[in-house]
Amino acid sequence: MSLTVHDAAVEVPGGQVFVRQWATGQPQKAPLVLLHDSLGSVELWREFPAALAQATGRTVWAYDRLGFGRSSPRTEPPSLGFILEEAQVYFPAVAAQLELDQYILFGHSVGGAMALCIAAHQPARCRAVIAESAQAFVEERTLEGIRAAQQGFQDPAQFARLTRWHSEKARWVLEAWTGVWLSPAFRGWTLEPCLSRVRCPVLAIHGDADEYGSVAFPQRIVAGVSGPARLELVQGCGHVPHREREPIVLGLVRDFLRALP
Repeated sequence: MSLTVHDAAVEVPGGQVFVRQWATGQPQKAPLVLLHDSLGSVELWREFPAALAQATGRTVWAYDRLGFGRSSPRTEPPSLGFILEEAQVYFPAVAAQLELDQYILFGHSVGGAMALCIAAHQPARCRAVIAESAQAFVEERTLEGIRAAQQGFQDPAQFARLTRWHSEKARWVLEAWTGVWLSPAFRGWTLEPCLSRVRCPVLAIHGDADEYGSVAFPQRIVAGVSGPARLELVQGCGHVPHREREPIVLGLVRDFLRALP
């Protein structure tokens, strides 16, 4: 299957968001929209979006959240409600600009939490959610992993790798992640208010060796949503299954989507 790749910039409150499309030429199928993790970007998905489009026969979209990658910079730190804000403010603006009436969401890490919140607030448009390594609440393992990463980024060579993806926005990206998650005021955050409102099918994928969260996260997600849901635990895998075990993830997503009504 040949793919057409197209880049664009769309307007959202506060600036422009960079968007990339991998088009299959089969518009009758609801497209997949990727939501990246706390340090992620369109470019950091690497070859996965193209492989996902090939495996599923669906067009794939990905975008850099405001402040990340090639999107407009931000100066103010994100609020403690940034996950819900993405679902209520920024994603609807992106979807409207791209004329996405129906879609399937694939969210990695905090992008998975955002995907579930979007599904809760856009039930008529979101056909399904794949939540990969998504957090459902604040776990001590999550905080330990963030503290370790924060320490690691004090190494100029490691921080330079972050600037490769976010250029001059790299410091904001890092501080946005660590500042919110390590804030005592964020400790009580949970996905619970959104989960019960998610009625579409959900696939929760999680690595059994995820350094940022235990299997309690996907268990909480699968038990909490109102629609059909299943958990797939990937053995010998950390926080990034789509990179560490790409063939397994592609197969799980393909089979999940084939079973949709």
